[in-house]
Order: sequence, then C-alpha cells, then structure tokens
Amino acid sequence: MYMKKIFKNFLLSVLLLNLLLLPLGVFAQDSEANDKSTDPLSRVERIAVDQGPYAPADETTVSAIAGTVVNAFLGILGIIFIILIILAGYKWMMASGNEEQVTKAKVQLKTAIIGLIVVLGSYAIWEFIFSKLIAQTQ
Repeated sequence: MYMKKIFKNFLLSVLLLNLLLLPLGVFAQDSEANDKSTDPLSRVERIAVDQGPYAPADETTVSAIAGTVVNAFLGILGIIFIILIILAGYKWMMASGNEEQVTKAKVQLKTAIIGLIVVLGSYAIWEFIFSKLIAQTQ
C-alpha cells in the first residue's frame, strides 16, 4: 500500500513537472536561423512595414474551419480513449488477483477499445467525406 502511494505521488510529480515545462517548447528557435530577425517581434515589425495596416486576409472557408474543428475534436476523443485503455490496463495490473476488480478492468478495457474503434471509424469517414465532397467543391 505504501509503494502504491509513492508511485502515485511520483507519477503526479512527473505529470505536473511536464505541465510546467511544456510552454518552454514554444520558445524553441529554428536551428538554421541564428540572427535576431526571426524572433517574433521582428517578424511582426516586418509585416507592419512590408504590408502595412491593410494586409490581405487569408482565405478561410467555412468548410476548412469545420474540417479543423472536427479533426481536433476527433483527435481529442482518440487521446481520451487511449488514456482510458491505459488506465484500464493499470487497474487490471493492480487488481492483485481480486476477480471483481479484474472484471471491472476488463469491461472498462472493452468499452474503451470499442470507443476508440468508433472514433477511428468516424475519423476515416470524415476524411473520406471531406476529401471527396467538400474539398472538391472549393
């Protein structure tokens, strides 16, 4: 029981540390560009000088926005189901021979796999519809 608590605390500490260090990746620099002209402020100043305040807007259609939203939503659902699969496997390993906990973990694993299959199937259908029907009308 004591080792389980230590493992949970360690896992929580690692996750929190990763969460705190995650924004550092945003400030990563391009390896080819060592001059100061690639920092974000210089790029914004160049845009203001080169194109002025009336720079042309990008063409973004409703179908492109819908595609981005649906892809993001299905990606998040896929990640959630993979996490559920991992948690069910963890519960199964930590059952210590308790048949009731093993059956609960098996049921959770089965439902998470079915959910992942549904999400992958809907993603495949969405990609087919988007690439064949929506993207060709633009």
